[in-house]
Amino acid sequence: MTKTNIPTHIAIIMDGNGRWAQQRGLQRTDGHRAGTEAARAVVTRCRELGVRHLTLYTFSKENWSRPKDEVRTLFDLLTTFLKREEMSLREQGIRLNVLGDIDAMPLAVRQVLKHVMRRTAECEDMTLNLALNYSGRDEIVRAARRLAAKGLSPEAITEETFAAELWTGGQPDPDLVIRTSGELRLSNYLLFQSAYAEFYFTDIYWPDFSPAELDRAIEDLNGRQRRFGKTGDQLEAG
Repeated sequence: MTKTNIPTHIAIIMDGNGRWAQQRGLQRTDGHRAGTEAARAVVTRCRELGVRHLTLYTFSKENWSRPKDEVRTLFDLLTTFLKREEMSLREQGIRLNVLGDIDAMPLAVRQVLKHVMRRTAECEDMTLNLALNYSGRDEIVRAARRLAAKGLSPEAITEETFAAELWTGGQPDPDLVIRTSGELRLSNYLLFQSAYAEFYFTDIYWPDFSPAELDRAIEDLNGRQRRFGKTGDQLEAG
């Protein structure tokens, strides 16, 4: 795999932790713990490859409807992961960023997130976006409200001005969206940003999604022709 073929921005829907655990006679929380380790390995691999932006769907607004014990475990795993990995993120030049409404999250989670974001703010080699308390539709509504509050005229509202108000403002759109566990939907994830993304679906549950599987997804992407509305002949003509 050559550096020139590495996507700038990869977004991942990390799905299947619970089913992975169920297949093994384990608790769902064990699946989430294994999923955390998979995330750690994928972050490191993306940094090695030169991926500039990695976005992980970590906790959606809809996830609040899960059992309270499971939600608590997810937040405990998140805070443990961030505390453990803060130094590693800094050493690798990875800046932590959050997409979503973190003010509605538990105080302990907010404190750790803000601390690590502050400590990695100067890192420039890669941006790690965690989509937390996130909803794609809510993000779009939020952007529309922010533009309305600025009093922009209809003519002044363009794709660019709208995109700047999204949680991902200033970052490129995803080149590749990966979803594990065999589900074939976006689940309210990066709806505006994924307009021209390529999608890669795999039956592998997230805890088993290794760096080698990531390489396989990127190789699959490199075998496709991204036309952005043009014909293949136009692209070949340069």
